[in-house]
Amino acid sequence: MDDMFQTLQEFMAHTDGATYLLIIGALIGIGGFWHFLTQRNGDE
Repeated sequence: MDDMFQTLQEFMAHTDGATYLLIIGALIGIGGFWHFLTQRNGDE
């Protein structure tokens, strides 16, 4: 069975990509949560 990563370079490229996706997802989530917290109620 072949290993997923043959070199350290491949491993670092894979983990960098995953990290960037997690950071982008967290920023979108924080923005949505901030919008939820600061939205105004129409009754007031």
